[in-house]
Order: sequence, then C-alpha cells, then structure tokens
Amino acid sequence: MESESVTTPFGRRPMSLALLLKQRRGEAIAAGTMRNKWKLFRSVCEARAGLGVTDRALTVLDALLSFYPEDELSSEKGLVVFPSNVQLSLRARGMAAATLRRHLAVLVEAGLISRKDSPNGKRYVRRGREGSIDEAYGFSLAPLLARASEIEAMAAGLAADRQRLRAMKERLTICRRDIVKLIAAALEETVPGEWERVSSLFHTLLQRIPKATKLENLPPLLEELEALRLSIINTLESHDKMQMASTNESQSERHIQNSNPESLSEFEPGLETGQEARAGLESHDQSRRGDGGQGWRAVSRPHAGRLKSFPLGMVLQACPDIIEYGPGGAIGSWRDLMTAAITVRAMLRVSPSAYEEACSVMGPENAATVMACILQRGGGITSAGGYLRDLTRRAGGGEFALGPMLMALLRVKNPPIAKVN
Repeated sequence: MESESVTTPFGRRPMSLALLLKQRRGEAIAAGTMRNKWKLFRSVCEARAGLGVTDRALTVLDALLSFYPEDELSSEKGLVVFPSNVQLSLRARGMAAATLRRHLAVLVEAGLISRKDSPNGKRYVRRGREGSIDEAYGFSLAPLLARASEIEAMAAGLAADRQRLRAMKERLTICRRDIVKLIAAALEETVPGEWERVSSLFHTLLQRIPKATKLENLPPLLEELEALRLSIINTLESHDKMQMASTNESQSERHIQNSNPESLSEFEPGLETGQEARAGLESHDQSRRGDGGQGWRAVSRPHAGRLKSFPLGMVLQACPDIIEYGPGGAIGSWRDLMTAAITVRAMLRVSPSAYEEACSVMGPENAATVMACILQRGGGITSAGGYLRDLTRRAGGGEFALGPMLMALLRVKNPPIAKVN
C-alpha cells in the first residue's frame, strides 16, 4: 500500500491546501481495491466531460498507464510510475515536452494522478538487494484507483444521459416529419382548418431548437411539438369521420335514385361536386342541343389541370428568394407574387408562351408559385423553361401536385438534427 506521507512539489511549483487535500484523498484507498487499468481508463474517457480533462490529457494518462507493469491496479502494490520525459513523450504520440508538462498538470489538477517528487526532482526508483522496489519517485496512480468507483458511476450516468438525449432527438425528428407530412396531406386534400397558422406555429417552434441540443432544453420543445401533432391528427380524424358520414348518406341517396326506373345514370354527377358538376351538366345540355343528342358522350370537365392552391404565407416561407423581386422588394398579395413571377420568368429566360400555357393549365396563382419554387431551387435546374413545360404537361394530365414541392423546400430550410453518436 502507498505511503501516507505528503510530498511537496519540487522547484518553483507552490504547495496549496487543495493539492494537500487531493494527495490525502488519493492515498485513501480501501484495502483489497483492484481495477483493470484499461477498463478504468475507458471509464475515464467516458466521464471526460465530468472530470474536466481534455483528450490530449487522456493521451498522456494512457502513456502513464502503459508504464505500469501489471494489468491490474492494486492497492497492495506500488502505484508510482517513473518514466523519463523522452520515453513518456514517445508513448504520448511524440508530444512536445512543453505540451506534455501542461497536460500532466491538467491530470494532477483533475485529481487523477499526483506527483511524488524526489529530492532533486528526477524520476527514479531505488531497489533493495533482492531487486524489489524500496522507493519510487515519479507519478502516483493512487488517486485514479482511489476514485475508481466514483469515475465508473460518473461514466455510467453520462452514458445514460447520452442515450436519453439520442432517444429524445429521434422522437423530435419523427415528430417533425409527422407534422410536415400531415400538413401536406391536409392541404392536398383541402381539409378545412387554419393550416397557414399551424404551419407558422410549427416553423416558430423549429426556430427555437438550439444548435447545441442538451438534455435539459429539449423536453419542453418536444412536448409542444407533440401537442401540435396531436391537434393536427384530431382535426384530420374529425374530417375523416365527417367524410365517411357524408359518403354513407350519398350512397343511400343514390340507391334511392337508382331504384327509380326513369332515372338516367348519365346525368348522375357522382364523382363531381360544386361548379364542376354544374359545368359538366351545362356542357351536356349544350352538346345535346348542338348535335342532335350525340355530343354529350364527349363532355369534358373544365379546369381539369388546375392545381389546388396553397396559402400565400406558406409559399413565401418555402420560397423566400422571390420576395425581393416583388414591388418595392416585398410581397403582400397574390397580385404582388404574380408580378414578381413575371420578372423572374424573364430573368430565368422562360419564354412567354411557356408561362402563358402554365397559367392556362394551372391557374395564374399556381403558375406564379411554380416560378417561385424554380427560383428557390436555383442551380438545381438546368433549363427553367423546359422544366416549366414538363410540369405544365404533367399538371394537365393530373400527375403533378404543388404540395410535395413546397414541403420539400420547407424541409431544406429546416433539416433534421444530427444524431448523437
């Protein structure tokens, strides 16, 4: 067992009460205490943040442990290692002498090692006639062994905190993804609701996520995001229930109408609603009057290529680059956005005919929104005119929707947080 004598520093290094306390605590090792030095070193690495040591200081500690001849640190054996500066520097990956001294001081200050200086400040060992060590001067590993239980508990606690933080970040990422996709689905299906306000609230919460996420600052944000997600889900479920009830009533009504032998199935607007149904019936009547009752078979639905519009605020959140092209460098209405889109069209060398065709198929507001998305994507599109014509063709065939494009740009503005390794 180590001697309980107090060693004062050699040379100009001063003695302090803190140093005295650390020496005495380092000597207080219970009889029979043993630890594998490399397992204990791993615990020190895991508890590095709590111990206040740097990675370079751990490199020096690794080198010091390599000079201890046994794998087991034991209170029954000498715990002093006495390498020369040259040998210690070599095992510390060639660390410079001045850097080595600085990190040795960090280990002493952290209470992981202590100095046992000789009368002349050199590190050496005095052996007896049988070759056993009588006295050794150098660095004592006794404080490391004395604090083994404390270090292991600290390492376990920090590992548990990292695991909780990782799990919380995963929940946060999934919650963000759910909210983005649920809002997109609600807008795509034109579910009634204050979706612009919900989207604005969502992005306000995202801006509050700190870059350096910690265990103590994530739970409140996660709770608010999960509450927002639950509110969206409840709104969508309520809409689904209303749709199911409406569908059941519609099916019952059609069953009653179909039971009438004089009813004409050609006039049943089963898959059309509102203006589309009325427009289809008017075209049907006009066609019958114009060609003797044969033209009704070729009735087409007007505005079949028109896309569903999205709130202006959401468009500007996803495509902020177009704002500076608005009148006076601002966009406050759809008219301002369409004015900016004409400027952007000329800047991106999109032909007037391509833009006019997009307005005809998609509608002026949606065509302006598509131009804003093309501008936002920047260098990712080689030919803006060709891309717009392709989207117009797909929109005319019902193969294109604005929702996924806007959601993709919103996700680029707010990428997922990094995972904890």
